[in-house]
Amino acid sequence: MAQTFGATSTTEDVLTGVNLKGKRILVTGVSAGLGVETARSLVAHGAHVIGAARDLKKAEGATAEVRKDAAANGGSFELIELDLASLASARAAADELLAAGKPLDIIIANAGVMATPFGKTADGFETQFGTNHLGHFVFINRIASLLAPGGRLINLSSSGHRFSNVNLDDPNFETTSYEPFVAYGRSKTANILFAVEFDRRHKDRGVRAAAVHPGGIMTELARHMDPAHIDAMVKQLSEEAEAQGEQPFQWKTIPQGAATSVWAAVVAPAEEIGAKFCENCHVSSIVPDDQTLSLMAEGVRGYALDPANAKALWKKSEEMVGETFA
Repeated sequence: MAQTFGATSTTEDVLTGVNLKGKRILVTGVSAGLGVETARSLVAHGAHVIGAARDLKKAEGATAEVRKDAAANGGSFELIELDLASLASARAAADELLAAGKPLDIIIANAGVMATPFGKTADGFETQFGTNHLGHFVFINRIASLLAPGGRLINLSSSGHRFSNVNLDDPNFETTSYEPFVAYGRSKTANILFAVEFDRRHKDRGVRAAAVHPGGIMTELARHMDPAHIDAMVKQLSEEAEAQGEQPFQWKTIPQGAATSVWAAVVAPAEEIGAKFCENCHVSSIVPDDQTLSLMAEGVRGYALDPANAKALWKKSEEMVGETFA
């Protein structure tokens, strides 16, 4: 019987007894937090990990432990430069991998930004949608041919997808007022929808895709948030939990936060997680759009898994980046 994991499971819990020697895994966002731990846990079980980061100098320093664990356990690690806020960078990084021609078993699209002030990427897209979704959309689609049969794409999303569906009429907030968490919600919904449509397009060749929510973790992702706002949010979540007779809110550790990513990537059965949203190391249930949920509650909105919505986002994304993908 398969072991059951949950909210407090760590990367080491879910990878116990797993041998990844010979597996080639690409992880974006390896300069801090979840990306570093995801890479570390995978190389510690023998995988070769290609870590992508915007700031290679920062990533070199942040991944010192990754290299130590790789050397001690038969894994290996390398870095490539990738700035997801620039389509030129995304294309250059993809071209580098395609030129090498080495197959990939797994891609974990971990990098992202959250609740940023209004801004634009190098290509004029709203920062969060452009970085979290469009940068990955171009990079991953360009290297999709490298994913070997049996491979997987894991997109990091968030319970924050419940802040907003995508807005394909105004993705760059040109006619609607900008709200940081609405923009974040749009981008996180896009991460899920991208996985849904990618899964549909590639499952016939044995490649599956899913999206995951890591949980509430204090990482650099929150650097744009006011600490007072974070404290107020934690207080509210704890009060909601107390009112329901539950334990007060607690942040996950980084190894707990990265656990669902590695569970979905290498442990869960592919047919179980394909085109699904996962959290706390299991597949989430769909919750009605009109059901009020705290950020602690589990569940995915139906609009984020809707196949028609996923196809529409794909089409709009191709139009925005000026590139089509088979």
